[in-house]
Amino acid sequence: MADLEAVLADVSYLMAMEKSKSTPAARASKKIILPEPSIRSVMQKYLEERDELTFDKIFNQKIGFLLFKDYCMNEIDEAVPQLKFYEEIKDYEKLDSEEERLSRSRQIYDGYIMKELLSCSHPFSKKAVDHVQSHLAKKQVPPTLFQPYIVEICDSLRGKIFQKFIESDKFTRFCQWKNVELNIHLTMNDFSVHRIIGRGGFGEVYGCRKADTGKMYAMKCLDKKRIKMKQGETLALNERIMLSLVSTGDCPFIVCMTYAFHTPDKLCFILDLMNGGDLHYHLSQHGVFSEKEMRFYAAEIILGLEHMHNRFVVYRDLKPANILLDEHGHVRISDLGLACDFSKKKPHASFHLMKITTTELFANNFFKQSFFFSVINFVLRAELDCPKLRIWPPDLELATCVLRLHRGVFDA
Repeated sequence: MADLEAVLADVSYLMAMEKSKSTPAARASKKIILPEPSIRSVMQKYLEERDELTFDKIFNQKIGFLLFKDYCMNEIDEAVPQLKFYEEIKDYEKLDSEEERLSRSRQIYDGYIMKELLSCSHPFSKKAVDHVQSHLAKKQVPPTLFQPYIVEICDSLRGKIFQKFIESDKFTRFCQWKNVELNIHLTMNDFSVHRIIGRGGFGEVYGCRKADTGKMYAMKCLDKKRIKMKQGETLALNERIMLSLVSTGDCPFIVCMTYAFHTPDKLCFILDLMNGGDLHYHLSQHGVFSEKEMRFYAAEIILGLEHMHNRFVVYRDLKPANILLDEHGHVRISDLGLACDFSKKKPHASFHLMKITTTELFANNFFKQSFFFSVINFVLRAELDCPKLRIWPPDLELATCVLRLHRGVFDA
């Protein structure tokens, strides 16, 4: 009977996954109802008090950008080419390979820069043109190649055009959506909860589907009784705070939180869903990773750690079991229960999990914002390449080999 229930749970979960990919949000089972347009005056005052009624704050939000673009498409014809240029640059910045960036940068240059230079209608500075031309001449195509143009486009839009947008109906719609965002009171009824996909010290993680959008998430449910019994109130609250800090900026290398709510007996975090297992599982199944795999995983982990450090968050539980993979094979850092915020004070405590000493104890210059890469490299190599190094204190010869391996001396 238990086996049958497990099979049914698996089938339900897989069906929900397929449905989330094929069912558009417009056909989801629960609809979002916008408030009356009269909410504009209240929301405008709210945004002004919090210094959020600025061009940068609104333009850099997805809903704000889309509504601003929609307004310009209908009302401000001269802004449309600049917005299209802006979108092309943003698409270029997302490209991973240098070959793709080289091809796309040439297309952008020919279509938006050279075309206007030939017609003597280029509205941007000579400094921006020279910056791009010099890099293209050397075939150097970093993601920031067109950054001078981003700055000048934003400068040209933030004046009268933005003020006209604030006075338009599109800004009213923006205020309606912001009101919905600020007044979301979620319950279990807003999700269809499926099978358990993970377990932890305070509870379980379930696959779930949001009713109004149809999107799949991971729901981490912490049992309040278990938290109280194990005196883990501080850890649970800390995880909630750390997740909210690192979830800003849409980092693709951290398991971010979208929502959080609680019921009478559970704390619930709605997180990015990861279907590829964790590195501990893949290590146990396939053994030591190849050099190419190690470089790939290490690079993505370090980018995730850099995102945290930029927000003054220190991650202190780095181990293969906490590095999850998505369905495309990219990794994300999870479980921020032991992370801490050092924006106001320096962390001083140390934790010992599975005989692994936290990275603070390795670094003398830990509190510098240089991200102590040598320490990170040591821990990554120790965890992923040399299981023998997980015992503390590590063998000095093995530790030296790990560091030499990272620096490119692969005959060690």
